[in-house]
Amino acid sequence: MCQNHNYCNIDEILERYGNRKSALIAVLQEIQNTYKYLPEDVLEYLSKKMEITTSKIFSVATFYENFSLEPKGRYIIKICDGTACHVRKSIPILNALRKELGLSESKHSTDDMLFTLETVSCLGACGLAPVITINDKVYAKMTPESAIEVISGIRKEHSDENQG
Repeated sequence: MCQNHNYCNIDEILERYGNRKSALIAVLQEIQNTYKYLPEDVLEYLSKKMEITTSKIFSVATFYENFSLEPKGRYIIKICDGTACHVRKSIPILNALRKELGLSESKHSTDDMLFTLETVSCLGACGLAPVITINDKVYAKMTPESAIEVISGIRKEHSDENQG
């Protein structure tokens, strides 16, 4: 039975892995899937429950690029800047999306936490370059204009959801 209601979902994740220290990465992946990032208070709770030092958990969380200690938006946009995408002009797409969303090199999420914009080294879809993904859905052969159209569509869909 869950003792602390704020962490019941964490207890369920730990139960699935038998609270094994060797399952730390899998546990962190599930936590990130739940929250879209790794909240500090959850990592501290995890430290106590798994009997692993907080510093060890933070070192694992910061070592792997897929983990984030910062909150992310509802829609996570990843722009590939691997060789194929870069050569086919992924940077103008990045710049157009930053301008459209009011983001910069140091600001990755919109104030309303609807969008987070990230660059990645490779999305493994070089033949479709330039590529972006939004919540893991692939958008191929993008241009700055088509990327903004996709964002506009998501905004419209999101505002329709909130009005209905």
